[in-house]
Amino acid sequence: MKLQSFIALFLFSVFANTLAYSQTIPPSEATAKDAIAKTPRHAEYADVALPGSDTKIKCWVVYPETKDKAPVVIVIHEIFGMTDWVNSVADAIAAEGFIAIAPDLISGKEGAKDNPREAIGKLTEEETIQRLNAVRDYGLALPSANGKFATIGFCYGGRTSFLYATTQPKLSAAVVYYGNGPAPEKLATIAAPVQGHYGGDDARVNSTIPETETKMKELSKPFEPNIYDGAGHGFLRQQDGREGANLKASQQAWPKTIAFLKQHTK
Repeated sequence: MKLQSFIALFLFSVFANTLAYSQTIPPSEATAKDAIAKTPRHAEYADVALPGSDTKIKCWVVYPETKDKAPVVIVIHEIFGMTDWVNSVADAIAAEGFIAIAPDLISGKEGAKDNPREAIGKLTEEETIQRLNAVRDYGLALPSANGKFATIGFCYGGRTSFLYATTQPKLSAAVVYYGNGPAPEKLATIAAPVQGHYGGDDARVNSTIPETETKMKELSKPFEPNIYDGAGHGFLRQQDGREGANLKASQQAWPKTIAFLKQHTK
């Protein structure tokens, strides 16, 4: 009888783990282009006006297949700028019932196409916030938007997602993938809950987490850092890296991400 109970428990555990990992996660960098080509969801480019400027912020907008109005999630790119992978993440978010908008934050900047890293380096925090606010206003004005909005970002985009939370009091939630937190003195103005996801072998970023976590606790601000053993920086994009650790981290992080976004954009 004990053996039967053990076998039943073992099979249930295997089933539960399989179910958790069977949830759809975004494509890796290697499969992103193919995933975009095959998606059933409607996607389009939009040129978003930047107040006080002739610059238009080019955005990739993906709509969910739903009868109801949906929350908006702004997807903030990595230091590499706009890529097929960023667009595929937007599509994966739309698959969960959100309107996903991935803005090219260096639109109109010199070198944006040939050297996005350098162009991002010239983008001030004030310019970044102004551009995100323009994208927010565009998204919330869409007829199918329900008035709630959140941000998610990766690497540079993760840091920017956290930074934006310090400046936008109406933000519903911010998700940070392997991005540094803002300077501690900026955290007091955060109104939205923040969820972070970090590779365990990413000491450069992870060394900043304790200070951020301590300060957020002092301020009674919701901050949920998740660290995944063995995974490296950029694990969601590089799912084939680090002998399976990056894939495992992605499979664990993504369901938490979607649950968090859904919880705070109801």
